Order: sequence, then C-alpha cells, then structure tokens
Amino acid sequence: MLNSVPDPEIPAVSIVDLGIVREVAADRVVLTPTYTGCPATQVIERMVRDALDAAGYRQVRIETTLSPPWTTDWISDQGREKLRAYGIAPPTPAGSRSVHCPQCGSAETEEISRFGSTPCKALWRCRACAEPFDLFKCH
Repeated sequence: MLNSVPDPEIPAVSIVDLGIVREVAADRVVLTPTYTGCPATQVIERMVRDALDAAGYRQVRIETTLSPPWTTDWISDQGREKLRAYGIAPPTPAGSRSVHCPQCGSAETEEISRFGSTPCKALWRCRACAEPFDLFKCH
C-alpha cells in the first residue's frame, strides 16, 4: 500500500522507491526524510497516515527518524529508472563524476547551479541536446 504513496515533490516516484520508508512493522511505520528540514516531511507523514487509515490500519504509529540519515544509496533501482523517465538524473554512484542526461543519455553535461527546483536537486544542462535537467544530489 505504501508503494502507491508518491513523493510530493516527485510524484512519479513512491516514497518506498526513494527509500524514505525505513521500516514497516505491525505497530509502526518508520520514515526518514531525504534531509533534515525537508519541507515535504509533514506532507509525507499525512499521506502515509491517509494510506494506513484507508487500509484499516488506524492503530499503526508513524515515526520519523533522522538517524541513520537518509542516503541516495537507499533509492531502489526501480526508483532510479522512474527518476530518469521523469526527466531527473538519478544520483551518480559514489566516486563517479559522470552525469548522464535523462533525455538523450549523453555524458556531455555540465552543472548550471548547485540549486535546482528543490533543495535536494541541482540544475544541470546537456551539451549534446541542450536540455536543462535536475540532478538528484548525492548524500
């Protein structure tokens, strides 16, 4: 059921795909926001509460924890593909400097601004197709 709860800032990706859902137990669901102070945290908690209530799990608590901190390593492979299909370059593997354009696949890309459409993304541009795109920041 939580697989159908979208990220409010990137609706093509579920909170499960992003790795925000850390634990599901009979009595609780544990969430870890993508970063401390994420403005979508309360919206996500409300969407999870609504999904749980609609499925008859009104007694299940929702806990938000910052430890361990969320990392882009928690994004599922399916989530990375959904990001790419949505036009957002998924985070690059640790140590990799190659960012591929989600539109044409070219590695001829450049960062325009460290700040993108949301705090967890940076603005990039493809030199091959000239399209701007967001890159999900690694952390």
